[in-house]
Amino acid sequence: MIMINLEIAALSAAYADGSLTPEAVLDEVYARIAARGERPVWIHLVPQADAARQLEAASARKAAGAELPLFGIPFAVKDNIDVAGLPTTAACPDFAFVPDRSATVVQRLIEAGAILIGKTNLDQFATGLVGTRSPYGACASVFDERYVSGGSSAGSGVAVGAGLVSFALGTDTAGSGRVPAAFNNVVGLKPTKGLVSTSGVLPACRTQDVVSIFAGTAGDALAVLQAAGAYDEADAYSRKAPPAAVQPASWPVGFRFGVPADGLEFFGDEAAAALFRSAVERLTALGGTAVEVDFAPFREAAQLLYSGPWVAERLAAIRGFAETKPDSIHPVVRGIILGAAKIGAADAFDGFYKLAELTRRAEAEWAKMDVLLLPTTGTTYSIEELLADPVRLNSNLGLYTNFVNLMDLSAIAVPAGFRDNGPKKGLPFGVTLIGRAFADGALAALADRFHRAQALPIGATGQLPEGPALESDAPAPGMVRLAVVGAHLTGQPLNHQLTSRQARLVRTARTAPGYRLYALAGTSPAKPGLARDPDGAGGIEVELWELTEAAFGSFVAEVPPPMAIGTVTLEDGGTVKGFLCEPIALIGAEDITGHGGWRRWLAR
Repeated sequence: MIMINLEIAALSAAYADGSLTPEAVLDEVYARIAARGERPVWIHLVPQADAARQLEAASARKAAGAELPLFGIPFAVKDNIDVAGLPTTAACPDFAFVPDRSATVVQRLIEAGAILIGKTNLDQFATGLVGTRSPYGACASVFDERYVSGGSSAGSGVAVGAGLVSFALGTDTAGSGRVPAAFNNVVGLKPTKGLVSTSGVLPACRTQDVVSIFAGTAGDALAVLQAAGAYDEADAYSRKAPPAAVQPASWPVGFRFGVPADGLEFFGDEAAAALFRSAVERLTALGGTAVEVDFAPFREAAQLLYSGPWVAERLAAIRGFAETKPDSIHPVVRGIILGAAKIGAADAFDGFYKLAELTRRAEAEWAKMDVLLLPTTGTTYSIEELLADPVRLNSNLGLYTNFVNLMDLSAIAVPAGFRDNGPKKGLPFGVTLIGRAFADGALAALADRFHRAQALPIGATGQLPEGPALESDAPAPGMVRLAVVGAHLTGQPLNHQLTSRQARLVRTARTAPGYRLYALAGTSPAKPGLARDPDGAGGIEVELWELTEAAFGSFVAEVPPPMAIGTVTLEDGGTVKGFLCEPIALIGAEDITGHGGWRRWLAR
């Protein structure tokens, strides 16, 4: 059997150059599954003949000229997501039903050319972060069968970590798309709420649910998100996202990443603590600046998910079944879901008010940072430990994940090395990058840089990523890039107008040909004027700064005449907003274009 790298970018390149066929990939995928066995990873496996028919249909559409960005890519779906003609069990056989239609997200992926291989195991009704609460068997980490796989998207995380599929869909309400990623050494992308339709997804907490993506690399995960994400009128919680939300964005030198100031809880796992310290050092080496933040509002919000009214949403999702067939539900899951019956409407409002207060407190911390870095989990546990103490240990695993959806944040879990000592030696560790809503593409770009800096294999396959790095020079979502040429440069008298608005210096650049630079007469502080001139030599030095749309608006309101903000073309052909000058101001001004920039003229 040839060892095929199932990374999406690698498969797509191999299909394009003819060195590999999708048929050969399907043969290997099914051979790997047969060698491993269906249970406990799979609840329902699509027959290979049916998968081949999917491929035939995709090939016909491709031959007809259709754009299929995921052509021939094998994937799996968590079994609380509908697939037409296949049972949806949510890991509860008595609950099972066969839907007539596939979930919107599944349909979009099939339309993109992806090939569905089967439906995967989960903590029953997506209630748990462990992977042990299923009558179809307890999933284990691909690195040690004694340890949990993480849940609730257990089978999906294992399927990618074991190299059985290129990517898999999970769901993530409390961390179910991130914890299995950490325990199986893969990437887990948790999109912003509403970015991917949940039509056809059995709810856990409908107001907090998202469809998550497991993949070998951040680039692969983002490619799936780009294919899967779209506004869906049929989903009341779907949101219209800005176009930049799913595009990679650059991170400037000096970007600020938050680390809790009051210490982190690793539950005695010193090897995990050491790996997190290494992650901080690695992100610093990639150009970041660590800043201490107060984790208290995030921690308190995390506690609300299971101690507050959101547990009642889990009951609302399956109330009829839970009340009429309680014995069909896993005992731990039953205790959590039926325990919500005592939560009243007043309790719910109390919870909403508390969350609003905590989210407001967290705003002060977000003002200090561009991204939050946390362990995905503080530790991991053996299956034996989890079965003996299922609620408390599950709660420990959610410490750094439970608050994210409640606070409407985006996140991506990424591998961060392996424990090299202690009782859990050889098990993987992961961190999560957390950002504001709709920062999904920007987070993926940073996660990709972090992941590649470690040269880690994909899951337990031993295969290194082969696809290109995920790079972009685009501004981060919700940000505006501004070119400054004179008094607003670093160290110049008006630079504080940028720094006071938390603007970030991206890099130094030069204008394209067609510009002249003048030293204006009678300005205080002294200012240059950048003017368009078809005969201008160009190559004027500028600094590119990035600031939020709101900060940009207030900045522009302060720009006095004869200065103006227009569009400046850069040497590389890109365009940004930037300072230009009204022609009347050039009367009596000195042409300093030959100096190449304001700093050089000042130093003349």
